[in-house]
Amino acid sequence: MDSAIIKTKEIIDGVVKNIDTVIVGKTQEIKLILSAFLSGGHVLLEDVPGTGKTVLAKALAKSFECGFSRVQFTPDLLPSELTGINFYNLKSGDFTFREGSLFSNIILADEINRATPRTQSGLLESMEEKQITVDGTTYILPAPYFVIATQNPIEIQGTFPLPEAQLDRFLLQLNLGYPTKEETVQILKRFEQKQPLYEIKPVCDKQLMVGLQHSVNYVYIHDDIYMLILQKLPKKHANTSL
Repeated sequence: MDSAIIKTKEIIDGVVKNIDTVIVGKTQEIKLILSAFLSGGHVLLEDVPGTGKTVLAKALAKSFECGFSRVQFTPDLLPSELTGINFYNLKSGDFTFREGSLFSNIILADEINRATPRTQSGLLESMEEKQITVDGTTYILPAPYFVIATQNPIEIQGTFPLPEAQLDRFLLQLNLGYPTKEETVQILKRFEQKQPLYEIKPVCDKQLMVGLQHSVNYVYIHDDIYMLILQKLPKKHANTSL
């Protein structure tokens, strides 16, 4: 087996093991999130409060030695708090750009659907093009760049449905669900005397993660796989011109 493949597997197994120490019984979901991360996509976790969405995102960020930013989305959150703003610097006598919360490697957009659609739109450019434009100036975001967002079901009071343009930015939408009785007992035992999240050590640095993301582009995909993907698309998208 190629050494690069072995190294990649070791890293992925290390990250899965890290997250498994704080999240019980969600190994398949963790692997799907890592697949989206390596593919350069983003993930939306939808579930009721208390299922471990935020803890999972934090455990993922701690597994990589890179920047992490957590944004608590609320109805009064402004788009400029995400993208950044130009403010007048009295010392220099000129305008200075102050970076927003999106200027990091891994972004946890917590309860994203509690913010207004206007604020949610601040994520559109960054998630699609890995850049942010403020007052006509474009800023390239650091690599790797990954958004893992959580949202509560829209039936819960104080939530705003995500627009189609925002949903389109996510490669995967997952539902964690509540743990079983046996899994709940394991969770209680793990957190009885210590906090496993604080003990997680990074598996690799961001330069290595960028290299792994680039290697995904060289994965061979057979034509039958492409046809299977087209068959799974909604009829309105499965156009013969694709």
